[in-house]
Amino acid sequence: MHPINIEIDVLLSDVRAHGDFYVSGSTPMASPNLQIAGLGLVSLPAQQHQLDALLNVAQRAPYGRGAETIVDTEVRRCWQIAADQLEFGGRHWPAAVDALVVRVCQGLGVSGGVTAELYKLLVYDTGSFFVEHRDSEKSPGMFATLVLVLPSVYEGGELLIRHGCKQVNLDLNQTDLGDVAYAAFYADCVHEVRPITSGVRLVLTYNLLRKGRELGGSPPQYPAQQARAVACLRRWHSDLAASVIDTPQKLVYPLEHAYSAAELGFASLKNADAARGLLLWRAAQEAGCDIHLAQVLVEESGSAEYTQYPTSRYRGYRTQDEDEFEIGEVFDHSASLSHWCSPSGDAPSWGDMEMLDEELCPPGCFDDEEADEQEFHEATGNEGVSFERSYRRAALVLWPRSHRLRLVAQAGLSSALPYLEQLVQSGHAATCDQADKLQAPQLAAELIAQWPTQGMHGGEQAARMLRCLHDLGDAGFVEHFLDTVPAKGVYDGVENENMVLALTVLERQRMPDLLDRIIAANASYAMQACADLLYRLHIDLIDAKDLLLPAAHRLLATLLGRHISPKRANAWERPSPADSELVVNILTVFCCTGNSAMAEQALSHMLRYDVDEVLTPAALILCEFPETCSFAPVQRLRDHVRAYLRQRIAQDLQPPQDFSRPAQLSCHCVDCAALARFLADASMESWVFKAAEQRRTHLATTIDQSRSDLNLETQRVGSPHRLLCTKNQASYQRRVKQRSADQQHEQRLKATC
Repeated sequence: MHPINIEIDVLLSDVRAHGDFYVSGSTPMASPNLQIAGLGLVSLPAQQHQLDALLNVAQRAPYGRGAETIVDTEVRRCWQIAADQLEFGGRHWPAAVDALVVRVCQGLGVSGGVTAELYKLLVYDTGSFFVEHRDSEKSPGMFATLVLVLPSVYEGGELLIRHGCKQVNLDLNQTDLGDVAYAAFYADCVHEVRPITSGVRLVLTYNLLRKGRELGGSPPQYPAQQARAVACLRRWHSDLAASVIDTPQKLVYPLEHAYSAAELGFASLKNADAARGLLLWRAAQEAGCDIHLAQVLVEESGSAEYTQYPTSRYRGYRTQDEDEFEIGEVFDHSASLSHWCSPSGDAPSWGDMEMLDEELCPPGCFDDEEADEQEFHEATGNEGVSFERSYRRAALVLWPRSHRLRLVAQAGLSSALPYLEQLVQSGHAATCDQADKLQAPQLAAELIAQWPTQGMHGGEQAARMLRCLHDLGDAGFVEHFLDTVPAKGVYDGVENENMVLALTVLERQRMPDLLDRIIAANASYAMQACADLLYRLHIDLIDAKDLLLPAAHRLLATLLGRHISPKRANAWERPSPADSELVVNILTVFCCTGNSAMAEQALSHMLRYDVDEVLTPAALILCEFPETCSFAPVQRLRDHVRAYLRQRIAQDLQPPQDFSRPAQLSCHCVDCAALARFLADASMESWVFKAAEQRRTHLATTIDQSRSDLNLETQRVGSPHRLLCTKNQASYQRRVKQRSADQQHEQRLKATC
């Protein structure tokens, strides 16, 4: 393990903020002159009749579980009145609350503009409680909760607050009813309200919101630690440049507090996190490093063990309880970084990055982490007890600025391509300086170099890369990429549009050989895509005949079986089936290259394709355009299709004269044999098949596969149910529809003669 991981953790351990995770106390405050809609003015401490009336206008308080809001008195038992039903009279209460906010912010180590947003009034009657939980982010900028206990007569209801390994138990009950007790704590702290043993407690809750604070405002200065951090980062940078063994490429320092993805930002860091974030930010600037905030997602799965063996009950097992299991061995472990945030507040466009254990500061700091989600799976069959768990934590992430593009490239195409697109776009801005303009070519070079190691992705990702390379206008990049990816058989045609754009950057004399190699590598598996590429090039390039001719020869050789593309990495991949677009593109390309002999050879092969599904649609399209309609091979295709259509039109077309129907069944079991006899019987219109569901389903499947002229209806009467089969004229109706289409197609083709 490299010493940088330990050194950074040690020097940051001395960095603290002016504050704690909570603050509490009591203060004399003027009466709030509280009025409640539907109730009126409430005197404090409230009398019993007012408390009874309060409960009549209040609602049960829910709690949040994920995206759900749930009312469950086993988890939270108390009452609430919404803020819009509360009104405070008098001149002194707002100023008193503002003064208290200043006091609690000093205790929490927070500076800058902080406002208190009234959330609700909570009514805790005897027996009320709230089990341990974390507050959710209820408004943008919320970082803490403020609790004001109004003058009340009650006992119990202690507030327990926990942050990491620290815990405090606050008794906010005041003997002097002229005082207001208060407590404030960061929103990510786990807290609990113990049961009220007697009386009623009234609590006002506020969301503390922080807005507009910039990095570097309130945390104290630590010049000695900052100087040490700069020296550490510079040594780390040098070791990376010298390829010293075990040197991590990035450093990940987990934060103390929890932050949601929406809340994560340097201006939102709390307590010691803010001081450490400021120190590392300043040290990173001086040492030539990038620093970001990110969320760490750790996912693990493996074996588990029973702590007590499940007992049988009524031939089953009791409900799973996590106390019955304990985690055994971890088989699969993954950690990734996402939801990035820069010191300026921007969100870099690179996506998820893998996080390695050796990048953590300190090493192993997640070993004893409590999972956010954990699930055990009982043993089944040959599978033993297993578990799955995951947890998210916020962290500071650093790397040398000179290594940024390499790290982004190594993170994978899903992360790197959006960032490259952003760099290319910003590089065309008038305000972009020369250093920023160089980043896009540097990242493009990194991606091309690493592309074979990234799984050789084609398709959409290759298309996006080609668009970036076109916009950069670097012919060397374009040729290298095409030679590395599609010319090596990583290609499916999705990238054709952008490939044509990118090819326009090349010198024309370099295109024929490159195109020939792309077609040679892919035509056996993606004939249609290759034909489409040549067709698009013919449309977009001027005087493209000589450029396309070698590739067209290669395409014909593959079509006729004289050339076979090298086996692809995906051994399961099969050639794409022929369709009308393939015929159109191949004949159009040969027409444009002026080579009738090649087109005739291709057509002789393609005349074996299905006339209805492939040849007829292709002939209709080709005959619509003057440049191909007069081409001799296209005229031959038209005549072939017309002859086929005329022959079918001339066939006799009469509706069935009796109830006999075609019976070309694929199955000859006893039930299907009975079905065949029914279909052949000229006197039977319907037949009832009474059998168990499995036999009825089999018969219905046979009917569907053979397209028999039958309507089916399940009659759920008696046991077993019955399948009613009634003959129809579906085959005749299909032929009528086909006759109409044949006549229309034949007339359209005749008009082009």
